[in-house]
Amino acid sequence: MVDGFARRGWVRLGPDPSIAAWAKAARPVAEAATRDPALRARWLDCEGTWFVGVDVLRNDAAGRVGQGPALPAILRDALARLTGPVPPLHPAQVSAVWPGYPRPRAGDSAAAFRYRQARDGAHLDGLLPEGADRRRHLREPHAFILGLPLTDATEDAAPLVAWEGSHEVMRRAFAARLGRLPPRDWGEQDVTDSYKAARAEVFETCRRVPLPGRPGEAVLLHRLMLHGIGPWRAPDGPPRIVAYFRPLLEDPACWLARP
Repeated sequence: MVDGFARRGWVRLGPDPSIAAWAKAARPVAEAATRDPALRARWLDCEGTWFVGVDVLRNDAAGRVGQGPALPAILRDALARLTGPVPPLHPAQVSAVWPGYPRPRAGDSAAAFRYRQARDGAHLDGLLPEGADRRRHLREPHAFILGLPLTDATEDAAPLVAWEGSHEVMRRAFAARLGRLPPRDWGEQDVTDSYKAARAEVFETCRRVPLPGRPGEAVLLHRLMLHGIGPWRAPDGPPRIVAYFRPLLEDPACWLARP
């Protein structure tokens, strides 16, 4: 598992009954969040086809939702082996996608929407666009990205997609751009040009991999993995819902560390 994750930048965990139990407890809370008027006003985007849902799941630092179980030991053990000590968990993102995705996101230019269609809106988490020119800065150095499907969904129902091996392309690019600077200063650097060049290399050299899942499974992405959401090509149906944990690193210097 360790070698595969280091090489590919992703690994599927499960199926396992403990993961299924966690998903069963989390699903009604996540579904309620997608129906909450205040949360919908803030997070429902892409003309009603994507509920972005950052930090809306009501879990505690152990991952427990309501009276449900904490994040299962099988996942914590895998995270510890593959990414290092597991930090306290933030409220998970609830990402829900409906038939018709992708549609333009609020504020998308025509070029941005074409990118969403052609490249699945591929992005690297933690690089936030700032200012009128949307220049990228590393404001949120994540430890990992852990996705737990809460609903059954087929591969053509707007799956998570990732570019296999892209974490190493990104690591090289950002090590060249940031490696000689103190980590405390990384967030102040404009990394847009390095990011765009690395992203273009990824599209040329890395394999696009759809990563659908079902309750009882989880998928772990490396924090430097380029990823996005594929189009909904399946027949109409209920939304595809995934909970994502993306805790921040206590030490930002670890962002460029292996694995």
